Amino acid sequence: MSDELIIGLVSISDRASTGVYEDKGIPALQEWLSSALTTPWRAETRLIADDQGTIETTLKALVDETGCHLVLTTGGTGPARRDVTPEATLAVADKEMPGFGEEMRRISLNFVPTAILSRQVAVIRKQALIINLPGQPKSIKETLEGVRNADGSVAHVGIFAAVPYCIDLIGGPYAETNDAVIKAFRPKSAIRPQQS
Repeated sequence: MSDELIIGLVSISDRASTGVYEDKGIPALQEWLSSALTTPWRAETRLIADDQGTIETTLKALVDETGCHLVLTTGGTGPARRDVTPEATLAVADKEMPGFGEEMRRISLNFVPTAILSRQVAVIRKQALIINLPGQPKSIKETLEGVRNADGSVAHVGIFAAVPYCIDLIGGPYAETNDAVIKAFRPKSAIRPQQS
């Protein structure tokens, strides 16, 4: 088994997928992951339309064929008619991980009251954790990294703190993070010595 973490990055947008405007979700995810992860990883990127069948097919292919350990989607989680990312994600799930959606909304409520309209979910499919993230780059960063006080100290831990241990538990590679960005949390018994 490779030690390289394979991360699927899926931006779901009718307009960006047809070139009406530039996708900002995937670049934001790549930039954040590059600052947060200190272990080897590579991205598999997909830019697709807000279509449930397309989303399901894409998620299945990233997990089943490409072998992703983590899939992060951005977009399509609101109440609008075309927002079907959560439905597609739940349709391909083996297990639901409701704590992620609950926590993402709680983090975002620190910034906007409309965060309560978000329907983000997270699930396990085979060897992969799939998480629906918000669509805006600023919200993506806040959700993953958490909320900081004016002095830079962490006021509310971001969801990514739990991601590496979840990947451990489902048989994926051991991922380590840059503590200055987000400190991965693991029980003491699950922490491996630092690789030099």
